[in-house]
Amino acid sequence: MDSSPQRLVSLDVFRGLTMAAMVIVNNPGDWGSVYWPLLHADWHGWTPTDLIFPFFLFIVGVSITLSKKSATWSSILRRSAIILALGLFLAGYPRFDISRWRIPGVLQRIALCYLAAAAIYRVTTGERRRQAVMVTAIAIALAIGYWAVMLLVAPPGGVAGDLTPEGNLAAWVDRVLMDGHLWRPRWDPEGLPSTIP
Repeated sequence: MDSSPQRLVSLDVFRGLTMAAMVIVNNPGDWGSVYWPLLHADWHGWTPTDLIFPFFLFIVGVSITLSKKSATWSSILRRSAIILALGLFLAGYPRFDISRWRIPGVLQRIALCYLAAAAIYRVTTGERRRQAVMVTAIAIALAIGYWAVMLLVAPPGGVAGDLTPEGNLAAWVDRVLMDGHLWRPRWDPEGLPSTIP
């Protein structure tokens, strides 16, 4: 009898489709004439391309509940560190210019989200229904808290509720912590505070 864990085929198929979609949107051919669904929204709104990253986070979340290794703190920390290190390596490759090395990024955000989600899942272990309620409450509190801070707290020299790419509080925090290491000079779509929701 085979004692190896069973794979969730539907998750593997979804992961494969998400990877294929990522390859298509990252390599659409001629960047001068790309179909709009293969481009990210400039700032607000969304296109089908903007769903790929949330799909990856969904896959990570489902995988946490299926993995036996997610039960240990050392495994959670090791996986997070590996994903973070890969993201930082790819951000620096091939020049590794420390003065302009982009610190935030997609893999870095996945590493932080995995670390937080796996830790929350581990801390709230117990009866499934109780755990689901606690995880849902934490997720709602984080989303509402982030929304409230973004609308009610003004960055220094700014205005509360400014949700422009450069004027919002999250962009200000990113500039303070990682100035010169962002995707754009004054903001980054994968910045640290915007990882919270």
